[in-house]
Amino acid sequence: MTSSMNRRRFLRAAGLAGGGLALGSCGAVGLADSGPQLVFTEPRTKLSGSLTILMWSHLINRHNEWFARFAQDWGRRVGVTVRVEQVSADELPGRIAAQLQAGRGHDLIQGIGPLSQYEPVVHDLKDVVQEANRRWGAQRELCRKSGFNPRSGRHYAFCPGWSPDPGNHRSSHWSAVGLTGGPTTWDELLEGGARIKQSAGVRLGLGLAPEIDSGMAARALLWSYGAAEQDEEERVTLYGDAAVDAVEFMATLYRRTMTDEVFTWNATSNNRGLTGGDLSYIMNSITAWRTAQSVNPEVAKDVFFLPALRGPQKAFAAPHLVYSWIVPKYSQAVDTAKEFLLHHTANSPAAVYNSELCDLPAWPSLVPRLAEWLDRDPFGAKPAGKLALLKSASDWTVNLGHPGPANPAIGEVFSLHLLPKMMARVARGQETAKVAVLDTDRQMRKIFESWRSRGLVGG
Repeated sequence: MTSSMNRRRFLRAAGLAGGGLALGSCGAVGLADSGPQLVFTEPRTKLSGSLTILMWSHLINRHNEWFARFAQDWGRRVGVTVRVEQVSADELPGRIAAQLQAGRGHDLIQGIGPLSQYEPVVHDLKDVVQEANRRWGAQRELCRKSGFNPRSGRHYAFCPGWSPDPGNHRSSHWSAVGLTGGPTTWDELLEGGARIKQSAGVRLGLGLAPEIDSGMAARALLWSYGAAEQDEEERVTLYGDAAVDAVEFMATLYRRTMTDEVFTWNATSNNRGLTGGDLSYIMNSITAWRTAQSVNPEVAKDVFFLPALRGPQKAFAAPHLVYSWIVPKYSQAVDTAKEFLLHHTANSPAAVYNSELCDLPAWPSLVPRLAEWLDRDPFGAKPAGKLALLKSASDWTVNLGHPGPANPAIGEVFSLHLLPKMMARVARGQETAKVAVLDTDRQMRKIFESWRSRGLVGG
């Protein structure tokens, strides 16, 4: 994204570009109403000044436009000037790192992956989490583990929502190779995907690139074989037969079902491939399908969703996204940021609805109509119950770092994309699986030891 594009998006989100913000959607525009009514609770303290927010530019346009208005309306009501800047998933990690390293920037920052590696330079949000739990019950464990460090006892991030990572498959292609309903195991993905590629020339879409989706797919495969980055005590456990077997499987999957493009993908490549009809299966949130509802309705009708694929040992998926809000120590609007987080969370029904059900709440009690929406999609799914599978998404989704927490070492490993890079080297034939896993394990041990020496990782 160019700087001029960033500037235009900033002005639009800040309400400075002139004109009103029209409701839009990547999905079926006009099929839904305006959504849940907003609620408001007076802040616990008197607020003033300004609040600047840096966040992900959601792939659902309706959500971006809703959030900008929502934040500014709250600001006017409490006497605060709110400015929102939304940037792409590929640009966001670098922007966050640069601001935190420089010690200046936005007051409130939203990440879509783990931000635990920034624990030393952000405020503890324990009081916000405790207040949210007091108001709405216990936070979903997946989100709690994505913002809390049990070693330090600090809530380095506040996680009010998440997005599942189901399998998105083209029903017509999989039915044609005898897998009506789509693949349920990694072996079926391999065999069916190879037959689809051979017969129809349509490939699978699991990335092997240094980007977020590739990292999520790599972890799902490792977990399915019984491998993991760490154990519950936060000790590195990557190297072993299970991880070697998983990496060898990914190399075979690449050779038989994919092409070289997966080595250079970014965070939206598999979305575009599915929407364009070029891929038979991806692991992603429902955003690609929502886009297809508008730009390629025939593909949208053919896309259905599946839970985590089963491997030799388990069937787990990583979350597609976990929304992690942090307040940098340099922020001059800490109390304002905390009050906004509580206001935003209280309005989870509107946030979920305006994401067109791509995002799910960390406090489920706040969105009692979620099951109803998933059973009968307000945004034009055909059939209307296509999203019912997501009602069980928390049963087959685990946090990054599972079975341990998303600690600072896990955050750094994720940000360096060590796991997809490991798998890519083997798929390219540059290293054997055993050498690649051993080398990655050694890199991880150094990272873990560095954080452990600072008292921020257990084990």
